[in-house]
Amino acid sequence: MLLKNFAKIVACTLTLNNAVAQEMGTGRIEQVSRHMGEMSMQMDLSDETNNESQPVQETLRFEPWQMLDDLFRDDVVFLMRHGPTDWSRRDMVNVAPTDCSNQRVMTGEGQEQIRKMGILLAGNGIIPGRIVVSEWCRNHQTLDALIDGISLLDPEFRDRTEIEVNSAANLLLSLQGAPNVTELREMISSWHGDKDGPLMIISHFTNIAELTEFNVYEGEALIVDPDRNNRILGYIRLKSAAPDEGHFDDKVAR
Repeated sequence: MLLKNFAKIVACTLTLNNAVAQEMGTGRIEQVSRHMGEMSMQMDLSDETNNESQPVQETLRFEPWQMLDDLFRDDVVFLMRHGPTDWSRRDMVNVAPTDCSNQRVMTGEGQEQIRKMGILLAGNGIIPGRIVVSEWCRNHQTLDALIDGISLLDPEFRDRTEIEVNSAANLLLSLQGAPNVTELREMISSWHGDKDGPLMIISHFTNIAELTEFNVYEGEALIVDPDRNNRILGYIRLKSAAPDEGHFDDKVAR
């Protein structure tokens, strides 16, 4: 009974917080288990031969369900790992962050997945107000794909949003990388919100693990609350996200 009442309260809250999404798309949020929710949406893909609104063939999953209302706060931080990469190609030893020809980069499928993630976020009214990104190529590919997706629903997003390339988000202990996560932690702690939306930081597995003790999938974002001593409220990621061979033992369930 309490859970049902909570769901009703959240639904009423979303009517207000999700006003932007109602203008831009037809986002849909539903509870799929006691602890988990999913976001989907339909988009007008009509042209001369197709005059129907079609669903985006992806779903954005978040957990726990009780975190739902926090996703719409502008004073939280989305601490995100770059999107899916090609693990048949590894970083060369001491490769520079901007040397894209000698490091692991995103796959074409990974870029399309992150573009859809941007569509799903924007379609459900979750749009960053500021983005901080690592110098590494796979992180910039993630940023570009997210912007492409969000911009389909919010064409002014790129021009309106403050985007900062910051070496504090660079791969931990690599060449020209962050020596520790102190600056990243301070960046999160000092975030107090912005009228345009929450802070998003696009960093790396190692940095996020060192900072939070959570191991995240490629393209996954942890929701961090600076007002609660950087407490991790939960995660959000594509339903199709899966463990990568570089950081997960696929024999061990996560």
